[in-house]
Amino acid sequence: MKKILLMFLALLTVMVGNAAGRKINIMELPPFERAVIIIKKFETLHDSRRHWPYLGYGHRKLPGEKYFKGYRMSEKEADALLRKDLRKFIAIFKEFPPNDALLLGVLSYNIGPGAVKKSSVYRMLKSGDRNIFKAYTAHCHYKGKFHKQLHQRRLTEYLCLYNHK
Repeated sequence: MKKILLMFLALLTVMVGNAAGRKINIMELPPFERAVIIIKKFETLHDSRRHWPYLGYGHRKLPGEKYFKGYRMSEKEADALLRKDLRKFIAIFKEFPPNDALLLGVLSYNIGPGAVKKSSVYRMLKSGDRNIFKAYTAHCHYKGKFHKQLHQRRLTEYLCLYNHK
């Protein structure tokens, strides 16, 4: 029962406004757009002065990029960078069905593709095991400790992005 309540709560926490100003359920959007909204909700817009080398929506500055500590990134630029990064992470998992690749890409955005490729979620999906709820939501620790907001993020990602069929 607790699991069902947590899932319902996670789904209710992500509502978005459209151009007409009305709130819509995230499930009315294409999966990629859902992923972008979820990442934005949980990452928030980073200030490169305080979060360096992270900027935008959790992008880590890579060698050769124009960004520097104190760089003021607009929301539009951060959105474009998030989308570029997410597409790159999804492409890493192109051997999977599209929705699985999306879920693995979203997880990679947060913990890195190397960690995802070592995860039980990756191994389970690769072997055809679709019962990944427990393994996926277990990725909610920071510095070895349970982190409530990371758990909420995993629940939201799982409910909004994972095709359970």
